[in-house]
Amino acid sequence: MELDQIKAIITMMKENDLSEFSMEQDGLKIRIKRGPEGFQPTVTVAAPAPIALPVAPVPTPAAPAPAPAAPAAAPTDIKYITSPMVGTFYRAAAPDAPPYAEPGKAVEDESVVCIIEAMKVMNEIKADLKGVIVECLVENAKPVEFGQKLFAVRVK
Repeated sequence: MELDQIKAIITMMKENDLSEFSMEQDGLKIRIKRGPEGFQPTVTVAAPAPIALPVAPVPTPAAPAPAPAAPAAAPTDIKYITSPMVGTFYRAAAPDAPPYAEPGKAVEDESVVCIIEAMKVMNEIKADLKGVIVECLVENAKPVEFGQKLFAVRVK
């Protein structure tokens, strides 16, 4: 059995979502098992005489990244305005309008800081805190998730 044939079997298994393949031909037996996260390094070949078969290397999962160093203590005067819904984030009421909130701009509880479009409805999002915008954490016209941080605010 050639390496190309083994690769073709693996491709066929992926395309047809098969988890196991066994074959016996002219005294040569091959069995390939696939687990839920891809192919497992289980390939069994039994032959009546020793045969050298080239076997493609099985990708191994990458080692987990080392834990990052402990971050510096976050400033306690920074709070975040988060998304109350899933939708599309807009910094301004129109493409040519100035943004509602920018770094350095003061906001009050009732200040509108952005719009989130959800199901064709434009929802004005209010700051709900007093402070100064430090950073906008989302790009304009990008999707946002519920609870995602939108703005960093230095509270008063």
